[in-house]
Amino acid sequence: MATDFQPSGVITLTTDFGHKGPFVATMKGVMLSRLADARIIDITHETDVHFPAEAGFWLSRAYPYFPDGTTHVAVVDPGVGTQRDIIAVLYAGHAFLAPDNGLLASIAERDEARVYRLDLSDPARLGLGEISATFHGRDVFAPIAAAIAGGLLKPEELGPVVDTVVPSWVEEPIVQRERIAGVVVTVDNFGNLISNISEEQVNQLADPVVKAGGRDIALRRTYGNVSPGDYLALINSFGVLEVARAEQSAAEGLGLGRGAPILLVRGAR
Repeated sequence: MATDFQPSGVITLTTDFGHKGPFVATMKGVMLSRLADARIIDITHETDVHFPAEAGFWLSRAYPYFPDGTTHVAVVDPGVGTQRDIIAVLYAGHAFLAPDNGLLASIAERDEARVYRLDLSDPARLGLGEISATFHGRDVFAPIAAAIAGGLLKPEELGPVVDTVVPSWVEEPIVQRERIAGVVVTVDNFGNLISNISEEQVNQLADPVVKAGGRDIALRRTYGNVSPGDYLALINSFGVLEVARAEQSAAEGLGLGRGAPILLVRGAR
């Protein structure tokens, strides 16, 4: 249940900040100033900039590997300083804090999730000082996350419960009897094309074949099941369909990137 959240002092960070400049470090500094024994874990700071959907994609698949009571902070915030809302979501014993820009949609829309909209009308009530118009990660997200993680502030004290959130920028795959149409959500450091098609959806088709970049690509168990340079599709370690090229970049070889269509069809029997 959403209300089972018991803060553990663990905080994760997901941003598009990269590591050039002091942005991630100053967020951590603020957290430690408010909660000295916080345990802060970086999920990633290399998501595509200004693209909340990728951050949400990874966070929704990474959080189950953290202990119950973890507070997850995600800041991919092209609308920083505008009237966009900030939300906190309680789900499955975890707390999530992010802009309401689609980043948390896949978690917030699940059964038993509870969503609160941050009320910033009185920042001092939340222990906040001066708030920069361009760095809410440091001035809003970091201190509030530390307060939640340390049990100093309950998520329900942030503001009112809301029933709807901004939807994700990436639509769910279109599932039909003989085919499933999805898209590439992100490209990893190896050039693997990672889609939004889940393992459960793949298993709905007999002998499935992946169509991407004008090629028919067979589904394999792992990268070593084909020769170097060959293309393959597989279910990756986070349970989604991935198109890869053994020891090379599928993205470069196929000329595909974020948003490219991925089609899964029933194979010939």
